[in-house]
Amino acid sequence: MNDGYMGRFLFIDLTNRSVSRPPVPEWLKTDYIGGKGFGARLLTDLCPTGADPMGPDNPLMFFTGPLTSTAAPSMRACMVTKSPLTGLYLDSFFGGRFGPEIKYAGYDGIVIVGCADTPTYLWIGPEGRVAFRDAAAIWGQNALEANRSVKQDLHEPEAQVVTIGQAGENRVLFSLVTCEYNRQAGRGGAGAVMGAKNLKAVAVKGKHLVKVHHPESFSEACRRSRSELSASQEVAALSQFGTSAAVSFSAAIGSIPFRNFQNQADEAAEKLGDTAQGRHLFLAKAACFGCPIHCSQMGAVRTGKFATFVTDTVEYESAAMMGANLDIHDIRAVAHLTRLCDEYGLDTISAGNVIGFAFEAAERGIIAAPAGVDLRFGSIDGAEYLLEAIAARKGPLGRLLAGGVKRAGDKIGKKASDYAMHVKGMEVPAWGPRGTPGMGLAYMTSDRGACHQRGFMISYELAGEPFEGKPVQAETLAGKAEILRNRQDYLSGTDTLVKCDFGAMGISADSYARMLSAATGRNADPASFWLIGERIWNLTRLFNLREGMKTEDERLPKRVEDPLPGGPLKGKKISGKDAAYMLADYYRIRGWDEQGRPRKETLKRLNLIDAPTFVYPTDFSQEKR
Repeated sequence: MNDGYMGRFLFIDLTNRSVSRPPVPEWLKTDYIGGKGFGARLLTDLCPTGADPMGPDNPLMFFTGPLTSTAAPSMRACMVTKSPLTGLYLDSFFGGRFGPEIKYAGYDGIVIVGCADTPTYLWIGPEGRVAFRDAAAIWGQNALEANRSVKQDLHEPEAQVVTIGQAGENRVLFSLVTCEYNRQAGRGGAGAVMGAKNLKAVAVKGKHLVKVHHPESFSEACRRSRSELSASQEVAALSQFGTSAAVSFSAAIGSIPFRNFQNQADEAAEKLGDTAQGRHLFLAKAACFGCPIHCSQMGAVRTGKFATFVTDTVEYESAAMMGANLDIHDIRAVAHLTRLCDEYGLDTISAGNVIGFAFEAAERGIIAAPAGVDLRFGSIDGAEYLLEAIAARKGPLGRLLAGGVKRAGDKIGKKASDYAMHVKGMEVPAWGPRGTPGMGLAYMTSDRGACHQRGFMISYELAGEPFEGKPVQAETLAGKAEILRNRQDYLSGTDTLVKCDFGAMGISADSYARMLSAATGRNADPASFWLIGERIWNLTRLFNLREGMKTEDERLPKRVEDPLPGGPLKGKKISGKDAAYMLADYYRIRGWDEQGRPRKETLKRLNLIDAPTFVYPTDFSQEKR
């Protein structure tokens, strides 16, 4: 049946150099749709309890959705694994062309298990067959160099390639996977999982067509979605500036991190935003596969110490974490530091957070700077030194910081953990939560650790967006759990497609349902996104509890209990009492017990008791090419 799916997964066993192509079960399509849903179900079913995230039993998975590779606008793909940074569930979403190419190769997802005995890269060619190729010559190259090298080695310039840099090879716990240039699966350390498997790259090139159930209805639904995107002011701003305009917005509302979140105000923030980037960087627009938004502002650093190199938009998270959070305000220098993260394969959010922590620890005299290295806020050279040291695990400081800010704070002692900005081991992103308690609750309850993409409560608390037609008071605690639950469920439900967050700013739930119905031939009601999203949210919760997460892990950094010293939200804080109140309310609304465990009646309602499970295939065979 033509239903938007390719109908099979590709399983690759690196240890035995063998493959299997099991069918995608119908129940999996119905109950989980694709993307995040497939990832949550397969990780739960295939990853053994207590598995070492960097051991051979932890699967490394890439998933598409039923709308990937079609005319549906603003679709992406996702990577799912057990995080080495947190020990919990991890998904990370990425744009570009690698996701669509998976479907063109004939698959709805790729699941990689085992560990190669020597550096290896995978080549999945037009017929969908797999070759295990020697990566010794490219081991040690940065992520962008390795991309070029793989394409040259294959004589396939149009192949789509994911790679790791030196950070992934050295198992830095916040290393990322580069999914073609300027697109990354960034958070939680998937690059370290790939490096631990001795896997340098995966290259894919396909030729299959993706067919939908009802082409005419699907085309109409896609036209409707594009019209919604065209009418959205938020999408128009993203098309013009990318997320760089969020720098001035965040500074104006008092949410931008400054000097390791000591404050949420930065008087020089405008030097990092869209105006500065337009002057120093932007040259032309670019877009991901099939996306009309064109949020990328391609350009180059053309003047100054760091000239010359090509760069995309320095998006908000990078500008804030590598810029304001480090008290660095030359956008060309921030673009340079971001470029180093791309080359080494480091998540800019975690990297900026860890470096900010190190700068503060050095200024407090808790750690000593290496000879000749300036580890004070504002030091570009110091940030550059730390990025290189972390990626290479060079020296005591590089090895310390490569484990992330939680481990660094715990190892240093001397109350260093008090200013280690993380939740569940994942570094806090560039939206300070003081003054926005709902955003703090989002960080506490996110399935992958501190994350702004699992319910962006700042939109309601500080940006004036109403919820169900009613204004939301920033400081009010009551009701925040209900809003957050609604957002988390919807985002999880639509992340099965796998939609882009920017596209979701314009495309309605009704239009997503229309596209899904026409593509698959299954009637999709808009409300089903909330139901399926709730099922997925509870399933990832069960996974995290199984892997040892406790309610005491769901707490905010101690720093947020201190009143802000200045800025628009001066004096604001989130007390431990307020955080505990919101968390208890959230558990109640979720249908979980006092320890955050889903109650039996909740699991029964969501069809998570005696539910079907995905069975690991047994028909692996050697692939000859």
